[in-house]
Amino acid sequence: MNKHSRREFVVGSAAAGVLALRPGALLSAAAAESAQPAEMAIAKWSGEKNLANEQIDQAAAKMVEQAIEALGGMKRFVKRGDVVWVKPNIGWDRAPETAANTNPEIVRKIIQMCFDAGAKTVKMGDNPVHVAQKTYESSGIAAVSKAAGARVVFLDKSRFRDMALPEAEKVKEIPVYPEILDADLVINVPVLKHHVLATLTMCMKNYMGVIENRRFFHQDLPTCITDISQFMKPKARLHILDGVRILTDHGPSGGKLEDVRTTMTLAAGTDIVALDAWGAELIGRKPADIGSIVKGQERGLGKIDYRALAPRELAVS
Repeated sequence: MNKHSRREFVVGSAAAGVLALRPGALLSAAAAESAQPAEMAIAKWSGEKNLANEQIDQAAAKMVEQAIEALGGMKRFVKRGDVVWVKPNIGWDRAPETAANTNPEIVRKIIQMCFDAGAKTVKMGDNPVHVAQKTYESSGIAAVSKAAGARVVFLDKSRFRDMALPEAEKVKEIPVYPEILDADLVINVPVLKHHVLATLTMCMKNYMGVIENRRFFHQDLPTCITDISQFMKPKARLHILDGVRILTDHGPSGGKLEDVRTTMTLAAGTDIVALDAWGAELIGRKPADIGSIVKGQERGLGKIDYRALAPRELAVS
């Protein structure tokens, strides 16, 4: 059973004066209780500044919890008995403070919320570029996932299966890890970062971690990323974009702390294009200049104008 009921969350947040519909518009506890679930929520840390790395990670967990609650809570997405696959970005043998991988505390909190919502099994896995045993450990994600009760999965190369993408424009067939598609729900949890070829890595590009033969994508990254995003849409109905620490240069692998900017913010929602558009702005880019975002809207995957979704803005402390 969930340790923190929705009422406890709302009352606690309202008492701290941290839940808002838009900048400067705080909700009362009663209003928050009856508010319609948002399709997008943006959480920003408003508490103590100059945090140590451990405190940053703890703040990240608070932000993702409140963002998902603003969407209607994890029970909106996870049904009792579900098998859930949590898909972070764990591509690189890097520590959390380098912003090359998803923040581990965000992953831990998501797993905890899935179990609290009634999930039978939560699996966590990615198809890294660096050796998986190293990336899983150095990112901190494997350890927190195990501690939260998830099944940590190393994707076996021999188990990928060629699958047809019937609605694709360019990628008509690609090897996909079938266990991910067997899940009732895939939760997409990338980190926001620079990418030397795609300009940025965000929610849509994170799906390159469910496939093999990724070099094929480099012929036309925007179209191929849109193809796999469209294929994954029925399974992946919740996206969380980690902008707590963002990698502004030398991505996707990074490694230099001078390339990392700590923004203490993240977004969650159901519209993958809108989240990527928000992420582009956060890192200082125009969404219309990112090919995958433009293609995603053209193919009906979401809206570039994320403000049209009236995102719920949360000040978290």
